[in-house]
Amino acid sequence: MDRAEGHVRYHKQDRIATITLNRPQARNAIDPAMDQRLREIWADFRDDDDVDVAILTGAGTAFCAGADRNTWFAQWLDADAAAVRRNAKNVGFGGLTRGMGIAKPVIGAINGWALGAGLELALACDIRIASEQAMFGAPLVGLGFHHGDGGISRLVDACGMAVALDLELSGEPIDAARALHVNLVTRVVAHDVLMSHARALAERIAGHQQSAVRSAKQTVLDVIGRRLDDQLECEALSAYAIDRQTARRIVDAIPLRSGAEP
Repeated sequence: MDRAEGHVRYHKQDRIATITLNRPQARNAIDPAMDQRLREIWADFRDDDDVDVAILTGAGTAFCAGADRNTWFAQWLDADAAAVRRNAKNVGFGGLTRGMGIAKPVIGAINGWALGAGLELALACDIRIASEQAMFGAPLVGLGFHHGDGGISRLVDACGMAVALDLELSGEPIDAARALHVNLVTRVVAHDVLMSHARALAERIAGHQQSAVRSAKQTVLDVIGRRLDDQLECEALSAYAIDRQTARRIVDAIPLRSGAEP
């Protein structure tokens, strides 16, 4: 299935969904209509039993330049405290950053600039692969804002307080090599193989037993910020409560080598 609506392309094939931000003339900046379409797409991906992994990327030279200044910011300039509280309980930016509850893995294929809320979208992906041409930045302080849809929280979790403070307070962008160095991404590849690399990784993940994949993802997220003893208990509870019947069939199907451990 391949659909292009609301400046977003949505394609499903072989248990993998590819979501492409498709507003290249605006560097894939997201306006309210595009945000709503992304919410619909992520809900569809979450609930569709025929897909297991998603790849998020952008068309053109940018991954996402963030929120559209002409339409997105205007709605918050005169917002009162009640509106801010309602938003904090709502689904986050681009339908991905908060409140959607997606158990399936999401791979970010960062093809170019990921700025402001675009950086938040990248951070909301579970695995981030960067093109060598990718750039990352949090320039919102220059506009009188800062990240509010997971950018700060996930920067601290992924990169640590020092890196988060540097990016958030300076507003200076960093390139793919620096992003790899500070753990903002885990892989950097040549620009022309970005999507094939992301697809190969998605196929590898989709080929595993999905209850284990989803439990591993949730466990990683659940242990963040906890005491070590609580982390260990959470991990053990999750690991030993997964689908044991499927695991038994997989283990029983693996032939034992002579002299090798089970």
